[in-house]
Amino acid sequence: MSLPPNFLDELRNRLSIADVVGRKVMWDQRKSNQAKGDMWAPCPFHHEKTASFHVDDRKGYYYCFGCHAKGDALSFVRETENVSFMEAVEILAGEAGMQMPARDPKAAEKADRATKLVEVMEMAVQYFRLQLKTSVAGEARTYLQGRGLSEAALERWEIGFAPDAWQGLWDHLTAKNVPADMILAAGLAKPSQKGGKPYDTFRGRIIFPIRDARGRAIAFGGRAMDPNDNAKYLNSPETELFDKGRNLYNHKPAREAAGKGQPLIVAEGYMDVIALSEAGFTAAVAPLGTAVTDNQLALLWRIHPEPIIALDGDTAGLRAAMRLIDLTLPLLEAGKSLRFAIMPEGQDPDDLLRAQGPAAVQAVLDKAMPMVDLLWRRETEGQNFDSPERKAALDKQLRDKITLIKDPSVRSHYGQAIKDLRWQLFRAKPAGSDAGRGRSANRKWNAPEGSMSTTKSSFLVSAEHASQDYLREAVILAVLLRNPTALPEFEDRLERLDCLDPDHRALQSALLRHMEAAPDMLFETVEQDVGASVLEKLMGQPHVAITPPVRRPGDSELASLCLAEEFAKLAARRGHAREITEVMQDMADRADENLTWRLREAAEGLNGAAAVDTDDSADYDVGPNGAKMKRDERSAFDQLIDQISYGKTGKPDGASDEQG
Repeated sequence: MSLPPNFLDELRNRLSIADVVGRKVMWDQRKSNQAKGDMWAPCPFHHEKTASFHVDDRKGYYYCFGCHAKGDALSFVRETENVSFMEAVEILAGEAGMQMPARDPKAAEKADRATKLVEVMEMAVQYFRLQLKTSVAGEARTYLQGRGLSEAALERWEIGFAPDAWQGLWDHLTAKNVPADMILAAGLAKPSQKGGKPYDTFRGRIIFPIRDARGRAIAFGGRAMDPNDNAKYLNSPETELFDKGRNLYNHKPAREAAGKGQPLIVAEGYMDVIALSEAGFTAAVAPLGTAVTDNQLALLWRIHPEPIIALDGDTAGLRAAMRLIDLTLPLLEAGKSLRFAIMPEGQDPDDLLRAQGPAAVQAVLDKAMPMVDLLWRRETEGQNFDSPERKAALDKQLRDKITLIKDPSVRSHYGQAIKDLRWQLFRAKPAGSDAGRGRSANRKWNAPEGSMSTTKSSFLVSAEHASQDYLREAVILAVLLRNPTALPEFEDRLERLDCLDPDHRALQSALLRHMEAAPDMLFETVEQDVGASVLEKLMGQPHVAITPPVRRPGDSELASLCLAEEFAKLAARRGHAREITEVMQDMADRADENLTWRLREAAEGLNGAAAVDTDDSADYDVGPNGAKMKRDERSAFDQLIDQISYGKTGKPDGASDEQG
């Protein structure tokens, strides 16, 4: 079976060879560099313990320095699955979401036609380049010189000119015996609606050739010289060669530059890309007349894991950035994201380069913000959150956006980042601004005031409670590791778990990241991810070792009951602790009877939720409203209430010494 032209190119563009190979190997985390697509593992083709098998994700190939096996994603699937070439294509096409073409006896003929169309496009490139050197292009040359483009730059970018004539290119190509249907199929001319000769697509425009990832001319972009032209920029129509949503301007050179360590910059137009590249930012690309599409986003991530979106500092540029957020959120994966560099107001990258030089652009790129910050800015800037209803509306909007993220690990970290930003907005006191109002992402914040000295030594923030949380976290993680079938049921609660310990956070992320792994391989997979020492420390703790679902893994009902109980106790204790923390923050400037009552009520719930599993009542006392409370905790609690009620604000009106 023959495949249509460009099918394999499209398949390779959509796939990451690291993802394909990653199903069969265990990456060496110390040797691999995921950000650069430079991955190492023990070779799957011969038995070895060292990581001599290398995958270059950007270039799309693998090579083993031991057995010298090499190839691309298709050859890897052929060798590891023991299938034919076409079977490998079908497997990968299914993963890439591409429909296998029906058997086409004319596929070879179509491939030959595509080759001829490329030849016609190259003839057009040469025609436009020659026209730029003629007298009719004087105004165009003056314009390009004013944009700072030298003769050498014009040659490098193959910039040309289309004279303002109806059949200039048409007559040139037909004189070289190019069939009329090929000129039309290449998008270089349009049929007349009046029955006359077809007319040129580009007239009176500076021409920018558009080449694909293989370097073939597939389309053109044209900038109008007439300031009154309705379309300042015009692209070729979509053809058999050109799909504007699946290509990038300057794709091939940018991919090569990014492979050498250059940051990938996504600008808005041709001149921005050219200006950036000429200034030394050679890994620059642009979408082709449209907002970035999901296919272009996949191409960008094949080039670099974290492209920088360099947008014009105007309303349109910001709107484009905000639209891109909604497109990107469902596609985010661990190690794949975007950063946003917003140019100064009213300027694009080309303007900034000509006004202040490369150092100014570099300064903007260095300050590129993570996408989560831009999302927060979009939802909060200029807004007033002075009521519970408005705060709740913000929470809902952000929650709806975060749930779009399919990757559980990324979703979890976005939730934590939003939580931190929310705390700053509603708790910290920004200089010169009222609390509760949306603020610019660049505004500096004052550090929140520290805890009152009386609270630091109290049971409310004691190490004992942190220790209890640590123990429960350890049990939850160990039970999930030994009982992977419980992961789907508790995925949401695991995502929301705020782990106190760095090792626990690493295990939490690894469990979420690898929850799709085979149950019998999960423990080894997580061990490879976080390191054997972390798991040894976790599983070696006595309270973990004696936990029934850890001692007897495989009992799903027992594991589910244990996890439900531990999550519930942890959530209840932390919920009450947060309430107390909020009250303490409110008391930073004032304290009154109402706040004292809230503190007492929260403490009662806290002790009820965190009751220790023991029947020894000798160590316990009855707290407010009959709540069970450790005697030493009750004493500390009462002292705290007395100090807050009387020491800071004085006694409530009419209170006697015995009423504390």
